[in-house]
Amino acid sequence: MNALVRWLRKTALLFRRRNFDQDLQEEMAFHREQTAKEFEAAGTTPEAAQYAAMRQFGNATLLQERSREVVQFRVETVVQDLRFALRQLRRSPGLAFTAILVLALGIGASTAIFAFVDAVLIRPLPYPSPNQLVDVDESEAVFPRSNLSRDDYQDWKRLNTTLKSLEVYGGTGFLLRAGSLSEPVPAARVSDGFFRTLGVTPILGRDFRPGEDKPGQPKIVMLSYGTWMKRFGGRREVIGESISLSGEAYSIVAVLPRGFSFAPRASAELWVPLLDKNGCETRRSCHNLDGAGRLRDGVSVQAALADLNVIAARLALAYPGSNQGQSASVVPLSELFVGKLRPTLLMLLAGAGLLLLIAGVNVASLLLVRAESRRRETAVRSALGATPARLVRLFITEGLLLAGLGCAAGMLSAVFMISLLTRIVPKPMAQGMPFLDALGLNLHTVLFAAGAALLAAVLLAATPALRLAFRDVQPGLSDGGRGTASRFWRRLGANLVVVELTLAVVLLAGAGLLAKSFYRMLHVETGFDTSHLATVWVMAPDSVYSKPEEKITLYHQILEKVSAIPGVQSAAITSDLPLTCNCDTDWIRIPGKPFHGEHNEVLQRDVTPQYMSVLQARLLRGRVFTEADDANHPQVTILNQSMVEKYFPGEDPLGKMIGDGDLSPKSMRQVIGIIEDVREGAPDDQPWPAEYFSIYHSLDPYFAIAVRTGQDENAILPGLVKTLRSINPNLGVYGESTMTTQLSSSQSALLHRFAAWLVGGFAGLALILGVVGLYGVVAYSVSQRTREIGVRMALGAQRSSIHGLILKEAGWLTATGIIAGLACSVAAAHLMRTLLFGVHAWDFTTLAAVATVLGGAALLASLIPARRASSVNPAEALSAE
Repeated sequence: MNALVRWLRKTALLFRRRNFDQDLQEEMAFHREQTAKEFEAAGTTPEAAQYAAMRQFGNATLLQERSREVVQFRVETVVQDLRFALRQLRRSPGLAFTAILVLALGIGASTAIFAFVDAVLIRPLPYPSPNQLVDVDESEAVFPRSNLSRDDYQDWKRLNTTLKSLEVYGGTGFLLRAGSLSEPVPAARVSDGFFRTLGVTPILGRDFRPGEDKPGQPKIVMLSYGTWMKRFGGRREVIGESISLSGEAYSIVAVLPRGFSFAPRASAELWVPLLDKNGCETRRSCHNLDGAGRLRDGVSVQAALADLNVIAARLALAYPGSNQGQSASVVPLSELFVGKLRPTLLMLLAGAGLLLLIAGVNVASLLLVRAESRRRETAVRSALGATPARLVRLFITEGLLLAGLGCAAGMLSAVFMISLLTRIVPKPMAQGMPFLDALGLNLHTVLFAAGAALLAAVLLAATPALRLAFRDVQPGLSDGGRGTASRFWRRLGANLVVVELTLAVVLLAGAGLLAKSFYRMLHVETGFDTSHLATVWVMAPDSVYSKPEEKITLYHQILEKVSAIPGVQSAAITSDLPLTCNCDTDWIRIPGKPFHGEHNEVLQRDVTPQYMSVLQARLLRGRVFTEADDANHPQVTILNQSMVEKYFPGEDPLGKMIGDGDLSPKSMRQVIGIIEDVREGAPDDQPWPAEYFSIYHSLDPYFAIAVRTGQDENAILPGLVKTLRSINPNLGVYGESTMTTQLSSSQSALLHRFAAWLVGGFAGLALILGVVGLYGVVAYSVSQRTREIGVRMALGAQRSSIHGLILKEAGWLTATGIIAGLACSVAAAHLMRTLLFGVHAWDFTTLAAVATVLGGAALLASLIPARRASSVNPAEALSAE
């Protein structure tokens, strides 16, 4: 039925058009006849009167076309233009394929990167009223965003007037019994209203009730959806069951929704209430929690910050020993989620945008070439009565068709690129990116691709249409007037190529600077030998190792067993591995030095005596720990060079004492050694002041083992894990890795590598497109100057001079593009300076390498048309003209 209706409509439309054309022709014939009769009445012969009437009326075809346009805009002409555009593309399949491929690459790459930007920066957090959610923490001079202490959190929650709710969360872990082994499972501790503040409701079971996070309450746990499916088979009967976590029974009360994610604790499989205070939380000075709050209606982030700062000032007066100099930090929760990704993604989007622009310019250059080859056709159409608007519409149709096909191909390439990008994101980096699961085409990305296609269509339609402004019908008809038109295209085409080369230099320089930053980061001075160093983390349950002597015995067992593994040279235990974080700090005070309650914050590391030799850290003065530095002897400490420079400038600290803020007797320790800085934080973090303690004075159930090997450290890892589990099946063994891997897989290194690879890919494509564009300009210039070259050679010009003539033209274009590109590169690099490490925006070697690569590629692209020009036969060139 629908098909019949469409056929009837087409038939009616066809008859209407035929009737209109017939009536129009009859009307025009009638007026010509009347005009001819008037000429005859004036004495003109009938034949002359007919010609005079036709001259007076002008081009009949043009009048008929204009009459149609005045009466109505016809869909048939659009369809006709589309068919004509398709025929033109079929006649030039190489040009069509190249244009569509270039547009697909540009649109696909930019759309794929925009999908990441949309998922991270544009789409709101997946919680109700996300704009009301804020990250709440403390702040001080050293840490602009510092963890909350549990006591401060309770005071802030009780005294604030701007937050509808304020909750906290922190990291932890449990040993989950799995068969004969205890498997470490990452978890999170939260206050009772944490999920209500986020607006998250369990899909099974119930939320934590008010008061269930207080000390002494029953031990309960929520499961993440993935853990419920993986470890419990998705059974609904799991609610109410009891599981053993680190030797204690926890009752399962809920399962969280499948789509729930909380980036700061993205890896958490279990969620438990805060419950009892751990050893650290008994002190107000212990900062180990983070806050998440929801603003009251109508309250701004700035108002909440001012409110909490007032409370912080009151607490500083009440507790000067722990809170002096502390204030509040309140930012939208989305800012915490984005983290360091914002500048990286914006830089990648800018790079993709430059690639899209290069692609558009390249295709525009191709269409200019095509417009030049169709000068005769355009001139004939114009001479036969085609209006400029009609010709422009033809070019617009061709541009829209190419842009549409390029957009369709670009969407397909975007789907592939998004899938590829999600696969190449390293696993450690992906764990903090829960949005990757929902990454893909959506309304935002489709609209972005459509916008890119529309801009491309405007560029592609405007470029040949601009050519019409310089058209001259007579030279076009004779096809011999190469002067004005050729010079016009050569100037415009040359300018477009300069733009391409400039943008290519910017992308190449950006890729080079990022690659050099990544290299510098992987080869940063760490203060120890990262090679042949294997590491693993161990969790010793308090239910098995509750007494200090039991933990000391465990340390000795581990070191004895691990040192006996074939290939192991030495082993040590530490509370924190290097290259992890500038965290786990201690507040110090030095007797005899001025003190006004300030927080002198330094890193604290607890290590066994073998630790310095395992790392191969350099001892500058004094001695390292021995087995005698145990709990039965006075505390001693080793300082790094940064701590000596900051707290003991111009003096020798050996033999001096350090204590806590109150200089309590049990905190006093004597300095016995000074080592060169060991980089404890991320590779791009500055070394912090640090002090090292004997681990026998501070026994922790969580610790790491570092092993120096005489062979490939990766080969040691399976035997290392097996040996540790053989000591006691209740030990949790996890996170086995090598120090080299840890360096290259740090968050900073991963971001630099990700950015360097992507911008490098953009730069490679830009280089190819720029060089191809230059080749097209030079080749077309040679084809247009064939007569000139023939005349020069006929007058005695040598082939070498012709060769130099063409290369000189290409050289000027390349030099202009490189110089402009280098200037723009320095400006662009200055904007992305936060992403650079150990490299200046004006890094000479990188910019020189970029200029050399692009110059060499341009030279190669220019040699082919230059050789073609020098091989022109003068006789053939002159006879062809």
